[in-house]
Amino acid sequence: MLPALPLSVVGNAVEAQTVRLTKLADVAFGALSSTAVDVTNSQSVCAYASSLTGLYSVRASGSGTGGALTLAGSATAMPYELQWAAAPNRSSGTALAANTTVGGFSGGLVVDQTCSLLNPATASLIVILRSAALSGATAGSYSGSLTLIIAAQ
Repeated sequence: MLPALPLSVVGNAVEAQTVRLTKLADVAFGALSSTAVDVTNSQSVCAYASSLTGLYSVRASGSGTGGALTLAGSATAMPYELQWAAAPNRSSGTALAANTTVGGFSGGLVVDQTCSLLNPATASLIVILRSAALSGATAGSYSGSLTLIIAAQ
């Protein structure tokens, strides 16, 4: 008969998941000289998720009525579109609709939560002003705010 071996069972440890979004900057389009083409502004950001897989979701809401993605101006609101790419330095990505969570983004599993050491950025936020919206806009300044919610999956 074999001797009894000590056995310790460790249950599934549950650790609070941490998410972080850094390296965001204000989006400025400046004065636009043409309304005939779409105008895109892309910035590389750091999305971190402490889940085992590094997968995360993104949810966006704007400052328009009901969280709509619109910019307030001198006359009427101007809509804009958002895209998210799970890699830096991208000019296109997955469309983000207002108040809708889009999941399955990877790349959030990084060593440095602020992406300051090994990973300078992990994702791209792309803001698009479509030519149709631009051509219908009244001249003047437009502004708005954007809320992004990152959740580990």
